[in-house]
Amino acid sequence: MALFNFKKRPPVAPDVPTAAVEALLKNYSIEVMPRTAENVDDFRDLLPAGTRVYIAHIEGTPIEDMVATARRLTEQGYRAMPHFPARIIMNRATLADWIARYQGEAGVDQALVLAGGVAQPHGDFQSSMDLLETGEFGKAGFKRLHVAGHPEGNRDIDPSGDMDNVTAALRWKQAFSETSDAEMALATQFAFDAAPIIAWADTLKAAGIDLPIHIGIAGPAKLQTLIKFAIACGVGPSLKVLQKRAMDVTKLLLPYEPTDVIADLALHKAANPDFNITNVHFFPLGGIKTNATWAINNAGASGVPASAQ
Repeated sequence: MALFNFKKRPPVAPDVPTAAVEALLKNYSIEVMPRTAENVDDFRDLLPAGTRVYIAHIEGTPIEDMVATARRLTEQGYRAMPHFPARIIMNRATLADWIARYQGEAGVDQALVLAGGVAQPHGDFQSSMDLLETGEFGKAGFKRLHVAGHPEGNRDIDPSGDMDNVTAALRWKQAFSETSDAEMALATQFAFDAAPIIAWADTLKAAGIDLPIHIGIAGPAKLQTLIKFAIACGVGPSLKVLQKRAMDVTKLLLPYEPTDVIADLALHKAANPDFNITNVHFFPLGGIKTNATWAINNAGASGVPASAQ
């Protein structure tokens, strides 16, 4: 099994202190799917011990494959956090069954609860709130529940482009967190520009929504790949960052790296310690190995959790 070389690396940008970047990237998480996990011989060759690994549940993926991936990650020393997409879960019995399988077969005690990407529900549930209201996660004693956040809005929820429904849902989730025994946080869609991310986070805090934010960041990837995913996922104004880059012939063929957005968020966090973005969550759109290598090269030993939380 490979061991990491955790010597200090240069910061992501020359004018950003290494300590600021490491503080932002400490306890970062990353996402896999069962089919991409199959391409990794041993996650211990890529990720620091204890890293939280989300397992994306894409429509059509058998629950057996999801549970097997969670079990493998747990056995290798990682905190598996499977997705529970409301719109592909048929009913409460199915939800309870999935929770029991994850818990009994893979030792899972945390979940990302979200609506899911399908347009029409397969059964009784429309939203993450529907799943949370069942009480099944609390009954099972799940210790951590993450819910979705959208720094640039979500056209599926707010077709007009405003943030009214998204904000109302966040207020509901904030209220739920105050009655739940589980630790809760927002895990967000990815974006490419720090300015709208910072403005959104500050707006939530001013509105009394103080759930910790695990900000979604797209990992290194080909520019064309990122633009395709960004359009498909409804990324908003920060898509212009990629489009501007695509117009520069000198950068068009170079892989995108999240250098600028990480540097800007790190500087803001260093200057504002109470900033409510607490963690980075990577979407490895260019491959988990590429993303994991980038994270280690830029974060040094960060990513090794200080605790099990």
